[in-house]
Amino acid sequence: MPGSDLNDIERAFGAGLHHQSPVLLRAGFRHAFFTRLGGASEGPFRSLSFSTAVGDEPRHVEENLRRAGALLGVEPSRIAYLSQVHGREARFFREPQLLRDALTLEGDAIGGSDPGSAYGVRSADCVPILLADTRSGAVMAIHAGWRGVVRGAVEAGAACLLENAPPGAELLAAIGPHISRAAFEVSEDVAAELEAACPVPGAVTREAGAKPHVDLRFIVTRKLLALGLNEASVDQVGGCTFLDPEHYFSFRRDGKASGRHLSAIVPRA
Repeated sequence: MPGSDLNDIERAFGAGLHHQSPVLLRAGFRHAFFTRLGGASEGPFRSLSFSTAVGDEPRHVEENLRRAGALLGVEPSRIAYLSQVHGREARFFREPQLLRDALTLEGDAIGGSDPGSAYGVRSADCVPILLADTRSGAVMAIHAGWRGVVRGAVEAGAACLLENAPPGAELLAAIGPHISRAAFEVSEDVAAELEAACPVPGAVTREAGAKPHVDLRFIVTRKLLALGLNEASVDQVGGCTFLDPEHYFSFRRDGKASGRHLSAIVPRA
């Protein structure tokens, strides 16, 4: 449906094109964890992909951004995301930041306070986390693959938001779809690194004769709780990118020639 936005498409074909967090919605934050459905891309990027770097056509990604912007209530050029490097660099913008400017910067957490912009991360198995300060209205989006989890992307993103918010910030968090424990099989070395990065035991499952499986959601949640959030302020938006090819892209399942989801949040005025 060229020219339609995601609201039109959902009305025509039913819900399921994006997920939202009741915790963030109740606090008045526009946001979305987009699935792979409802876009213009073709082939292995079908259909709502947000990266040209993996091979998708720029015109398709531009149309997908237009549709995402219509749903989020911002101009597509004001959906800002960084060049992600699986690290812990976090950036905060007080002034409007155009997409073309943000993409020249590396980092795995991006936030801001401009209510005319959306701040997002792209993922295909990694964990997307949307943070919001209920007092100031400022927000942060975090991209946390297993390397980012180990390197402290969650902590760095939260710290950056707190540094740029007035004293007394009250944070909310929503954890979006990513590869689940059932699908995330890793080497013993990787499992040991992730186990060490988790504030409490329980992230790694080991069975005789099989490789370890790791629960990234468990680790990210425990990291957020260790930072001072409580369980009621951390929302779990479900979905396994690896096990549900109809709704999600997965790098681990499909390789490099697969799309990238967008998870984005708009500051509250």
